[in-house]
Amino acid sequence: MGEFRCRRLRILSREETFVDISFTIRRSLALVGESGSGKSLTLKALLGMLPKGFSAEMACESDFPIRRGETVAYVPQNPFTALSPLTKIEDQWIVAEDAAPEMMEQVGLERELLKRFPPELSGGQLQRVVIAMALASRPKLLLLDEPTTALDAHLRGVVVELLLKLQAEMGFRMLFVTHDIATAAKLCSEITVIRKGKVMECGATDAVLQRPQSDYTKALIAANFANREFRR
Repeated sequence: MGEFRCRRLRILSREETFVDISFTIRRSLALVGESGSGKSLTLKALLGMLPKGFSAEMACESDFPIRRGETVAYVPQNPFTALSPLTKIEDQWIVAEDAAPEMMEQVGLERELLKRFPPELSGGQLQRVVIAMALASRPKLLLLDEPTTALDAHLRGVVVELLLKLQAEMGFRMLFVTHDIATAAKLCSEITVIRKGKVMECGATDAVLQRPQSDYTKALIAANFANREFRR
């Protein structure tokens, strides 16, 4: 599968540095931290979608060209706001429209749902639709912005199992941005913990969670990430 290595990612605004980190995605990496730690900015920098006034200095290496919508795909946080409620699902595919029926089946949905409007589907179904849309271009890297936050515990488990299944079938790497350590532990083989734009700890997920080295990581694990976001 190779790896995606970011030797340095620096995000600035008016000469102030908000993020200065490095990370490597070998298979699946969870980027974990409290609100305001720089998780979302990191994701937006990789997508070329930083807010006005921000800029990024990136030194990234991979075995594929980084092109949003082609080799890099994105799954947003909330499936309820990711799609237009007034447009049929089949008309909202931006890329690889001809792959829609096949991708719907690949994520466990009936093709007939393409004829429906988003409000006619459940939250779990909508999240699978969004995942199907992201994977239609057969990307090399899938960026996930807390895609299970709006789902209950059962549906979070369903989505995690689906992503693991699809990764095994399609061979893409994953960067999972989250504050939910419990879900990250199920989905990702490695984890990087960040605070205020700096890496606090990184390594194999099991090793970091079982033997955390920094006090900050210990506090994150002690907090109930399954139910609420840690804030300090």
